Amino acid sequence: MEHCFRMEKIKILVVEDEAPIQELLQFNLERSKYKVRVVDSGEEALGVASQYGPDLILLDIMLPGADGLEVCKQLKSNPRTERIPIIMLTALCEEADIVTGLELGADDYITKPFSPRVLLARVKAALRRIAGGKGSPGGDEVVSIHGITIDANRHKVEVDGEDVALTFTEFKVIQLLAQQPGRVFTRYQIVDAVHGEDYPVTDRSVDVQIVGLRKKLGPAGKYIETVRGIGYRFKEDS
Repeated sequence: MEHCFRMEKIKILVVEDEAPIQELLQFNLERSKYKVRVVDSGEEALGVASQYGPDLILLDIMLPGADGLEVCKQLKSNPRTERIPIIMLTALCEEADIVTGLELGADDYITKPFSPRVLLARVKAALRRIAGGKGSPGGDEVVSIHGITIDANRHKVEVDGEDVALTFTEFKVIQLLAQQPGRVFTRYQIVDAVHGEDYPVTDRSVDVQIVGLRKKLGPAGKYIETVRGIGYRFKEDS
């Protein structure tokens, strides 16, 4: 049975130590009818996350004491909190940390400074993904977005009703990305999801797959977006 969030009951935990950003986040989230709890350290976040049971966590990377990456790692290794989506808050210069956070299990990231509109869009997208129960390849039998239809049972992809011939790997890549539009996947996450962990493929080989996939999709290839220094995502359906 599909789980549905009721807007007035959605709880968001904000983990941020800078007061002005705390206030900005809390103001905009509460104005959008979310229930917000704010903490300013990683240690406090770990305790509150287990007891408060948030539907989503906004987690700053640069925190006093246990930093955001360590907090993310511990949250994802705890059965009580592993399924809570995490959006990281990062500075523009923290690309390496963004990749690490995504590989630790974070769902998305927002770079500072950010606009309230971007913040709320990312939050809503993450909540939609968890509410829909979408996951790894094979989770949805048919995915339709931007005129692209992906049929897992028939192992078939159509663009505006026209068949597109894809290799096994190309099919798995587009299925993974299209099932979770808006979510950023690192190259290593794509390799792991498609081939399994420890598969002997370099991250750059993913770039080659993406180039070939975009070419076969034609104009629809633009919906596979490159996130510089991080990886790829499928454009959300507006």
